Amino acid sequence: MPVKKKNKTILGWREWVSLPELGIDNIKAKIDTGARTSALHAFDVKVDNSEPIHKVKFKMHPLQDNNDYVVECQANVLDERDVTDSGGHKERRIVIETIIEIGKHRYPIEMTLTDRDTMKFRMLLGRTALKPHYIVDPGKSYLTRPDNDAKE
Repeated sequence: MPVKKKNKTILGWREWVSLPELGIDNIKAKIDTGARTSALHAFDVKVDNSEPIHKVKFKMHPLQDNNDYVVECQANVLDERDVTDSGGHKERRIVIETIIEIGKHRYPIEMTLTDRDTMKFRMLLGRTALKPHYIVDPGKSYLTRPDNDAKE
């Protein structure tokens, strides 16, 4: 069972999460308190502006080091924003809102779509999504897994 502190669950620097509305049962997420916004790997991104609520279809590889397994996703477009990455480069990104499940918590988060194919983690969980629910212990990993085999 994850440790509680001031009614917040402690997460490690990486955790398994689920994005059920996108059809992603398990994806390793880097818990990134330096990033304001969460980011998800996406390619072959197509926005449909024909309806009042714009939709985005995209593909993604949810498993690290595996480009053979592809999940096709669809979501409502919430916004488009300029995001500055850790290297200082600005990029215009599509923003979606989707449900995230971490351990026993389930709630909506905003997430930007970007090509993270060359990055180790296909998803970053930023501080806006973390703030209401979690405290991060950078010396731990996978604290919310059902079998809780946390690693130092």
